Amino acid sequence: MSNRGNHRTGRRLVHAAVLLASCVASAAVGNEDASLRVCADPDNMPYSNEAGQGFENKIAEVVAQELGVTLSYYWWPHQRGLVRNTLQADRCDVLIGIPTGYDPVLWTKPYYRSTHVLASRADRRLALHSLDDPVLKKLRIGVHVNTPGYDAIANHGLSDNIKSYRLFYDARDLDPSVRPQRVLEDVLTGTTDVAVAWGPTAGYFAKEHPSPALEIVPLADEASTALAYEFSMGVKKGASDLKSRLEGGLDRRAAEVKRILEEYGVPLLAMEPRKDSAEENRPPPPDSHRHDTQDD
Repeated sequence: MSNRGNHRTGRRLVHAAVLLASCVASAAVGNEDASLRVCADPDNMPYSNEAGQGFENKIAEVVAQELGVTLSYYWWPHQRGLVRNTLQADRCDVLIGIPTGYDPVLWTKPYYRSTHVLASRADRRLALHSLDDPVLKKLRIGVHVNTPGYDAIANHGLSDNIKSYRLFYDARDLDPSVRPQRVLEDVLTGTTDVAVAWGPTAGYFAKEHPSPALEIVPLADEASTALAYEFSMGVKKGASDLKSRLEGGLDRRAAEVKRILEEYGVPLLAMEPRKDSAEENRPPPPDSHRHDTQDD
C-alpha cells in the first residue's frame, strides 16, 4: 500500500476511535442523567414509605417526570447518620425534603414553608388562635419534648399544663405510644385538650382521622422561638448541576407540587423574602419529620 493509502487508513482509524470515544462518553453522561436516585425513609408517613404513598414520593415522581428521568430509591431510615450513609456514600442523589440551610448538604431554593400548629377537637369549639389565648391556662397541652413547640409553650408560662411525649424513636420499636402521632391521638380521645405539633404531621393525621374532626391552627414565629420553616431538596455538596436541574423542575411544576402538599393536609405559609445564605442557615426543627440526624 502507498504512503498516501496508509495515511488515509490511519486517519480513518483515528476518526473512528474519536467517534467511538465520543459515543462512549455520551452514553456515560446519558446513563448518569437518566435516573434520579432518591434517598427515602421506608416507613415515615406522610413523607415517604416503600409503597410510594408519601407526599415526598409524589413530589419525587413529578420532578423525575419533568426532568425526563427514571425514579429509583435507596431506602434508609431518617435517623442518625442519614447524610453520611446516603448522599456521602453515593447510594443516592437527593433528599426530597430538608430544612433550608441544613448544612450537611447543598440545598435548593425552598419550595414550601410550613409551621407548628395548635390541634384540638373541632366539636369542643375552643376557638384557639395563638399561644397567647387565655383559655390555654385551663387546658392540658400535649407536646413533644425538646422541640420548638415545647420551648414556645414554656415561654408562655404554660409549663404546668404540659403533657410530654417522646418524639425520636427507633424504627424497630413497635410500641405505638412512641410514634409521633400519639400526641394527636390523645387529643381525639380526650386524654389531652390540645396539642402543639408539627404542621405536616398534624394536617395529615387530621385528613386520615376525619371523625371526630381536628381543628388545625397554624402558629407564627415568635420572638424567641422559630416555629415556621422552609424546605428544600438536598444534594451532595458540590453537585451544583443537579441542584440547578432540580430547581428548574420545581419551578416548572410548582402548581402541581403545591397541590400535592395541600392534598396531604400540609399547612402552607407564604415564603419569606430571600436572605443571605448565612442567615438562612438556621438549625432544623427537630420535630419536622426526621428522626435525630444531628451527627451528620
